[in-house]
Amino acid sequence: MKGRLFYFYYLIFAGSVLLFFNSCFKEKFITDTSSRIKFSTDTLTFDTVFTTVGSATRSFRLVNPYDLPIIVSKIELEAGSQSRFRFNVDGVTYKNGIAEDIEIWAKDSIWIFVEVTVDPDQPLSLSPFVINERIHLVTNGQSQHLVLEAWGQNANYIPNNTFNGKIAILSCDLNEEVWDDPKPYVIYGLLLVDSCTLRIPEGTQIYVHGGIAKNEFGIYDDGILWILQHGKLLIDGTQEKPVVIQGDRLEEEFLDQEGQWGGIRIGAASKGSQINHTTIKNSIVGVRVDSAGSLDVKNCQIFNTASSGIIGIHAKMNVQNSLLHSNNGIGVILRYGGDYNFDYVTVANYGNGNESLYMDNFICRDPECSTGDLYRLNANMRNCIFTGSDADEISLIDASSSTDLFSFEVSFRNCLVRVDELLDENQFPKFFEICKDCVENKNFDDLLFESIDENDYHLDSLSIAENRALPLSNIKVDIEGKERDLTTPDIGCYEY
Repeated sequence: MKGRLFYFYYLIFAGSVLLFFNSCFKEKFITDTSSRIKFSTDTLTFDTVFTTVGSATRSFRLVNPYDLPIIVSKIELEAGSQSRFRFNVDGVTYKNGIAEDIEIWAKDSIWIFVEVTVDPDQPLSLSPFVINERIHLVTNGQSQHLVLEAWGQNANYIPNNTFNGKIAILSCDLNEEVWDDPKPYVIYGLLLVDSCTLRIPEGTQIYVHGGIAKNEFGIYDDGILWILQHGKLLIDGTQEKPVVIQGDRLEEEFLDQEGQWGGIRIGAASKGSQINHTTIKNSIVGVRVDSAGSLDVKNCQIFNTASSGIIGIHAKMNVQNSLLHSNNGIGVILRYGGDYNFDYVTVANYGNGNESLYMDNFICRDPECSTGDLYRLNANMRNCIFTGSDADEISLIDASSSTDLFSFEVSFRNCLVRVDELLDENQFPKFFEICKDCVENKNFDDLLFESIDENDYHLDSLSIAENRALPLSNIKVDIEGKERDLTTPDIGCYEY
């Protein structure tokens, strides 16, 4: 009897002790809302280029840096059940892709294993070039996340798909490199073309992975195709098979999102580049040509840019049969002089408060522009449309004196223009002397294009641009290949 009683009291005592220690132990977990779990990396990158259906697994550690245990109340994928990723915690898989109440002991860590499966032959809408998602963690009511990044398409990654934020040089000893693989090309980082002609054949699809980058040169916008002095760019798109250059985010919400990549830049003194039948969209700047560089643009569309569609700085450009619209900056900027010929070009700058066209013949050498340099401007605009939602869609600044002959040689011929204050005595009161046989567009937008709201810049059936152009023997068709009237063609890139 005494033994049984002793055993009974022993059980009560042992239970009390366990209960006591358990209570104390619970109180030893970190509950401070300022506490943070540390990640072994901030981005988990799946750098495999998939050529067949397959999976890849990567891992990272969650580290508890404190002297007490901590509880991660939730770990989950951002896209939930729709995610292309899967994860487990230290080898344990959780239902519905959500792990809860994960304990990490003091000065200890746990492993998170993440897997992705892709089919590179799926359409881009299902398996885009870059698959981005985040994995979320909640600790003591505070959220943290880690970026998951994988590649889902079989493509030509230039120079490779881990090069964002870096600079690469494409050189071929003054020979020619042709991007004629039927698979798309995806440019990562800043690609410099030097001592090489880069030829892009008809139908080529080019995607650029942009974003903010930082290196020893500073912070800049990534995703740029830059042609250096001894480089040349030849894009040979056709009416049937145009070349398309755009950002690599193809989800629906990014389709019309500007500023996804830097743009195309023809560097100083680079000669002979040509862009034909090409669509350039969703960049910061469409095309920029630097000092003493040259470029011919024919039958192209440049739109959805965060800044300007075309920029020329002391350069030489010939632009024909092209359309620029939905540019959040000035549509066309021609600065510090140069030589420019625009024929049958439509620049529609609606809804942004900036001009369609800006031209000057100087450059400032200090922030206050107290000193600067002049260079002659020779610009000829024929059969072009410069319009938008402002009263003045053309800005001309001549910084030369009246004795500087040939420093501001600008002419417009048979153009449709929207101007108002430009005609004031302090600006260009004789504008229509340099704009010969021009059509003034003040309140006729409803009778100009098919639909401004839908960015359809074909001419309306009653458009005031019809039958007003000057016939040009070297341009017999419009941007879509339609034959132009031999005697009374239409103004702009489209023939009605």
